[in-house]
Amino acid sequence: MISNQLATLGHPQRLSVFRTLMRRIPDQVAAGDLAEALDIKPSTLSNYLNALQRCGLVTQERSGTSLLYSVELKNVQEMLGFLLNDCCRGRPDICMPLERGKGTMTDRKFNVLFICVGNSARSIFAESLLRDIAGDRFNAYSAGTMPYSELNPFALQVLNDKGHDTSVLRSKNVTEFSGPDAPELDFVFTVCNNAANEECPAWEGQPISGHWGMTDPVRAEGTDAEKSLAFQNAYGALRRRIQAFASLPAESLDQIALQTAVDDIGRTPEDLR
Repeated sequence: MISNQLATLGHPQRLSVFRTLMRRIPDQVAAGDLAEALDIKPSTLSNYLNALQRCGLVTQERSGTSLLYSVELKNVQEMLGFLLNDCCRGRPDICMPLERGKGTMTDRKFNVLFICVGNSARSIFAESLLRDIAGDRFNAYSAGTMPYSELNPFALQVLNDKGHDTSVLRSKNVTEFSGPDAPELDFVFTVCNNAANEECPAWEGQPISGHWGMTDPVRAEGTDAEKSLAFQNAYGALRRRIQAFASLPAESLDQIALQTAVDDIGRTPEDLR
């Protein structure tokens, strides 16, 4: 089984499919979304997904007329465990990069980065909310993989109406957080599916990562009132998630427990957020 899994991942495009699904945890991803994100023909993608299913790395579920895919985490963990314990004999000098994640977090303020594509609405909401809800414990930042030059006016209106200080906000490129002068990140969250699909920098220090994908209010159509409602809904959904995150006892939980809690927050259906 392990040799089949490694052989399957040895194909570059099958590996790309697997990596995309890993970045989208805890989501189940429709085949059409994967094909669009990776620019792969549906028939070719189907072959890749079938190969990943046969070796037990990916699972499939049907929802209506859609096929949804996700990583089979138990089997992935067994594969990684085999590599660490059987091949590497569990040597700490070899396995140390993965062993570091077992300690507890420190008692300093944690640095949190929220990422979306445009950095004009959802990630800006999340940054503002965390700063106001738990700014004594967290330094909140946001960035975009392809940021707009200006923040969305509907988003700014919502934040102003809710009493947030918008003078400190600006659109930023995610590369600002990967240089030598960037803050050491403890948590990195993607709040849109497109950002999760993209290749982001390799973060130093192995921060806890979470995918909290949600509907983009910028794409809302209709009257200004209808568009404003979409931004209000996005703000409310993120507020509930940020409140749940801020209530976690980050100082006393190890990274594995924190990762599990972050993933659980991301699994909440969007209409209940």
